[in-house]
Amino acid sequence: MIFLIVPFLLAELILSLKVVESIGALWSVVWIIGTIMLGTTLLKNSSYAIMGNLNAVSRGKLDLQNFQNASMSYVLGSVLLIIPGILSDSFGVLALGYTLYLQFIATITPEKPNFNQKGDDDVIDVEVIDDHCVDHDNSSSQSK
Repeated sequence: MIFLIVPFLLAELILSLKVVESIGALWSVVWIIGTIMLGTTLLKNSSYAIMGNLNAVSRGKLDLQNFQNASMSYVLGSVLLIIPGILSDSFGVLALGYTLYLQFIATITPEKPNFNQKGDDDVIDVEVIDDHCVDHDNSSSQSK
C-alpha cells in the first residue's frame, strides 16, 4: 500500500508545482478552494444521487452492479475533489464522468417490465355473472 501512496504523493506534488508555475499562486489557490467547495457540495448531495440511482434500479434502468458502481464512483469522485491537488482532481473528475456515463447508458436502455407490480389503479375489477345461471335461479324461486 505504501508503494502506491508515495509515488502518488510525489506525482501530486510535482504536478501541483508545475501548475503553480503555469497559472500562478493566486489562481492555484482559487482552483483548490473551488474544487473543495464543489466536492463538498457533491458529497452533501450524495444521498440524493444515491436515491436517484436506487430509483433507476426500481424502474429497471440500472442493475445492482451498475448501481453500486455509479454510487461508489460518485462518492469517490466527490472525496477526490476535496483533496487538494491536480492529480486527485483529475481522478475525481474521471470518477464523476464514469458516474455520468453509467447514468447516460441507463437512461437509453428500455425499462424492464416489473411483473411484481399490481394492476393499474384506474381499472375496476368486475365479476361477470352468467345470465343462464341467473335465469335458472329466478325461475326456480318463482315456481316455489
